[in-house]
Amino acid sequence: QVQLVESGGGLVQAGGSLRLSCAASGRTFSSRTLGWFRQAPGKERAFVAAIGWSGGWTYYADSVKGRFTISRDNTRNTVSLQMNSLKPEDTAVYYCAALRGGNYYLPNEYDYWGQGTQVTVSS
Repeated sequence: QVQLVESGGGLVQAGGSLRLSCAASGRTFSSRTLGWFRQAPGKERAFVAAIGWSGGWTYYADSVKGRFTISRDNTRNTVSLQMNSLKPEDTAVYYCAALRGGNYYLPNEYDYWGQGTQVTVSS
């Protein structure tokens, strides 16, 4: 059974930091682009960041650029998201996912998803 399991979410004050991790089991994703998305209440799931299979390229949503850093460790089958200078508008459930298609910023291009981890940023 293929699983992606996120961890590291929680409650933090504005300006603080959190590090999310996503561990894959059941298969390796070392040849896949991996991404992070988030979904706030009443809103659609939105792209946050993506990283190529070797870690050689990364892309970020404009809203998190310069504050978030995505990384991966293919030996451990994990992908992480370091989130700094957090803002209340970063509050959402964060999901990791594995890309199947070609458009890394579209949720429907991903075929494996984790269950999500809640991040809440208080003002």
